[in-house]
Amino acid sequence: MSTRTVRILLSVLVIGGSLTALLAMSVREGAAFYKHVDEVMVSPDQWYGKPLKLHGYVADLQKRTDSLDYKFQVTTREFSVPATYTGIVPDTFKDGSEVVLTGRLSAAGFHADDVMAKCPSKYEPGQAGR
Repeated sequence: MSTRTVRILLSVLVIGGSLTALLAMSVREGAAFYKHVDEVMVSPDQWYGKPLKLHGYVADLQKRTDSLDYKFQVTTREFSVPATYTGIVPDTFKDGSEVVLTGRLSAAGFHADDVMAKCPSKYEPGQAGR
């Protein structure tokens, strides 16, 4: 094998290995399970401490006066879990709204780092043409 071929192969191996390591690290850091409340609350202890996107509906929403602290229940069907969030929430965040929370579950409830409120009425077909 010539020196040029060895250099090319070595370069390809180093670059390929670096890209693979970078991809593996970025996927691992941002990975979170996407689950509905019903799926998680059947066996909650298996989800404690894991990064999680929790999908459900807001109930019993409470906001602490003069702060950005929120306490509420996230529900679906027959299960619910207490949740907390500190920060700015979307305009559509209210009792009954559909939400996806990003955070971690503990024995005390779900602590959200991010809240995304869904608004299905914006995406339903309209009455145009009638």
